Amino acid sequence: MSIGSPARGVLRLIAYLTFTLLLLPVQLLAVALRWHAAVRTIPIFYHRTVCAILGFSVRVHGTPSATVPTLFVCNHASYLDIEVLGGLIPGSFVAKAEVAGWPLFGTLAKAQRTIFVERRSSAAGGSRDEMLQRLDTGDNLILFPEGTSSDGTRVLPFRSALFAVAQLRHDGKPIAVQPVSLAYTRLDGIPLGRYWRPLFTWFGDNELLPHLWQMACLGEGEIVVSFFEPVDIDQLGNRKKLADHCFQVVSAGLQATNAGRLERLPPARAA
Repeated sequence: MSIGSPARGVLRLIAYLTFTLLLLPVQLLAVALRWHAAVRTIPIFYHRTVCAILGFSVRVHGTPSATVPTLFVCNHASYLDIEVLGGLIPGSFVAKAEVAGWPLFGTLAKAQRTIFVERRSSAAGGSRDEMLQRLDTGDNLILFPEGTSSDGTRVLPFRSALFAVAQLRHDGKPIAVQPVSLAYTRLDGIPLGRYWRPLFTWFGDNELLPHLWQMACLGEGEIVVSFFEPVDIDQLGNRKKLADHCFQVVSAGLQATNAGRLERLPPARAA
């Protein structure tokens, strides 16, 4: 297993920055002029290309919900999750408010119309209202209900308060909620274990730039994304039961994928 090549890292980061700086003004213009089709499709092209630049192949099980709007809920292990899911799902992310102030990454998040959630309860109402408005106008949302990133080995408990938006009804019907699991599985074809997985996952007190540099120097990575059967709050009864159900499905999906036992995945959504 190759641990890293500085030359590879330099080339990848130059390609990433060049591509980003070329495409970012186009996306910002599309947002300003309200070119809705471009606003939804440019990010998918961008994120897929970034995954290729950084040397990631993405394996997909199941299919994303075709119902619009859908609330996609996924475990969160790294900033790389944004690139992977953003290349598969036409929608906007829900992120913590601090991300808005990050150099470059904050601008990219705003360009994709990310909803920034305040942790303070006094300010949470505005974020919830924006999520409700987006779903009501037919925009998909991508939510990380753990509220933070983990080490990619296990799923942290889902915060049921973040499922409040699932109580909204669109055209008289409950919002579709699709559980999604995302796992970092291989480096240069060799399975990642608990020891090597932090080369890709970003959590705790890890500093962003050193981790990004180390990751860019690595070989070819593989990520497995599984889309499970969508549910809604009417089926489960309330948002606490909805959050618990999604947690159980996503957790089982992550454990099965990390173990290389894809036959143990919960039922995936058929094409």
